[in-house]
Amino acid sequence: MLPDRYSRVEEVALSLLGGCITTDLGGRVSVVIEEVEAYGGADDPASHAYRGKTARNASMFGPAGTLYVYRSYGVHWCVNLVTGPEGVGEAVLIRGGRVVEGRKLVMERRGRSDHLSDGPGKLTQALAITGEMDGTSVHTGPIHLEKGPTPDPSRIKATNRIGITKATNRSWRFILIAA
Repeated sequence: MLPDRYSRVEEVALSLLGGCITTDLGGRVSVVIEEVEAYGGADDPASHAYRGKTARNASMFGPAGTLYVYRSYGVHWCVNLVTGPEGVGEAVLIRGGRVVEGRKLVMERRGRSDHLSDGPGKLTQALAITGEMDGTSVHTGPIHLEKGPTPDPSRIKATNRIGITKATNRSWRFILIAA
């Protein structure tokens, strides 16, 4: 069940569901976004912005439309869309989706034919997103977002965020359920 009211970061997270994230880095790949997580700024202990701006998270404090790309546990890249006004530090982690263009290229990048983009690290590998894209804009940079049709609310599941240890009770993870 979805909440009656949303914060700005939640609204953007929900609006990303069903849209496409596309790169053309050695070949065009598009993924329909099916899973996202919202992260607030200074009031969200699970957010990288919680303790303020640092060299590592500086792009998270950029204007809406900026990409915040970081390594998770030193292994996988994760891509976030900054949602707040400049200086606030709110972003949506794009957790996963379904490849709709460039499947053959993604299979080469991932070295497999299944589970191509159903997790944050798998998604960035599928799309060839690296730390070099940190701080770029979806309006002018190498990564583009396209709005999809608004999903029926009955197809959206809100759950607690995963893979974190703080503020785990916030139902800010949104999943688009297959029709």
